[in-house]
Amino acid sequence: MSIVTDIKTLFEAGAHFGYPRARRHPTASPFLFGTKDRTDIFDLELTEKRLEAARAFVSSVVATGRQVVFVGGKHEAISIVKELAEKTGSPYVAGRWIGGTLTNFKNIRKRIERLQKLMADRESGELEKYTKRERLMIDREIEELLGRFGGLVNMSDLPGALYIVDTRHEETAVKEANQLKIPVVGLSSSDCDFAMVQYPIPANDTSVRSIRLISEGIANAVNEGKRAPQK
Repeated sequence: MSIVTDIKTLFEAGAHFGYPRARRHPTASPFLFGTKDRTDIFDLELTEKRLEAARAFVSSVVATGRQVVFVGGKHEAISIVKELAEKTGSPYVAGRWIGGTLTNFKNIRKRIERLQKLMADRESGELEKYTKRERLMIDREIEELLGRFGGLVNMSDLPGALYIVDTRHEETAVKEANQLKIPVVGLSSSDCDFAMVQYPIPANDTSVRSIRLISEGIANAVNEGKRAPQK
């Protein structure tokens, strides 16, 4: 998963493209180089610096033994977020963010434990004592719980940080993290509120190439943190 995230690589991935100027959030202005054909263009020197700062932070969080949750529910991001989170052993939400995932974590954890028990029972053959109809209902419950919480099974406590693709799209997750003072690392385009993100990465959050490039940089930082001596 090794990848170079210099300005040339960012440019080739189309990371410099923001949204049309009319959609610009005022807090995005300091990160812009200018406007071309009414489209905001990010200053990739700043993008590179912010990405490196975000990577250093993520690595430091993981080095303390805490987790970083990967979040991305828009269709361009779902498969990338799921793939990279699974490769790094990180919890993730690749789909709709369930309200209360952080702020009501105690109850969310109960649902995850229910999922783990049902899956263990199915694996061990414990469910054979039920009728065919009852097993069908349990299978349906497992599938529903997997769809909602499957990526969070290995998250036993609140995380040290969130990595979010498109902080505007994932506004609920950002608000919950802010409420609990959990730092947010966010791939944010020009329509996002940068004031809500502690470690913003100003770049194109709709291009698959841009999302993958930035997300792989964060995933590498997770792996680096795991290799570092425990703090």
